[in-house]
Amino acid sequence: MVIDVVRASTTIVTALAHGAAAVHPAATVAEARAAARRLGPGAILGGERGCVRIAGFDLGNSPAEYTADRVAGRPVVITTTNGTAALAACADAREVLVGALVNRAAVAAAARRLAAGDGGAVHLVCAGTDGVATADDVLAAGAILAAAARDPGGADDDLDPGALAARDAFARLAAAPEADLPAALAARFAAAPGGAHLVALGMGDDLARCARIDAWAVVPRLDRAGGALVAS
Repeated sequence: MVIDVVRASTTIVTALAHGAAAVHPAATVAEARAAARRLGPGAILGGERGCVRIAGFDLGNSPAEYTADRVAGRPVVITTTNGTAALAACADAREVLVGALVNRAAVAAAARRLAAGDGGAVHLVCAGTDGVATADDVLAAGAILAAAARDPGGADDDLDPGALAARDAFARLAAAPEADLPAALAARFAAAPGGAHLVALGMGDDLARCARIDAWAVVPRLDRAGGALVAS
């Protein structure tokens, strides 16, 4: 399960929730352009480098851009600084899902279903920023683990030290006196490197969009045949 909560994971979930036919992740700008040409004139080309929309692309990486009137029924090609690189690194996994706060309960349940058949491990892969783990993705992973623990069998999950730390970090925030958990999460995002950069660029509104817990029941799942993420 790849997690890049600010913003690629949230944007991919939002695009599929708004009816995109599929989301084709690309590791590089050149690969994204080639995929869009292959898919034809109906394809939407989206992505960013350094949080800024790539020149000549239709959309950037804000979930606010991936509205139904822009993406419904159309294939989306996306490349981002961290999220799509993490997806590429997971290409050999038996199953690949995309997790975020906006689909945390749905993706937790989907991961448990997929792993139940053979008792396989679920790896939560935090994309981080420029190869360094960041608090925003760790908090999102912890939120997903908290949701998974409420499913049948969750009490017996075998969590490694990183997963335990993520779950506990989210639990501490959720137990804090802040009445509005999404607002508390957005504030934590703003303190992380990626979130701070967004704020500096005037894109801080995206942090609240990325902190909306369980907004969607859509789970992006990699379709091996087409190499694209589809709604599960």
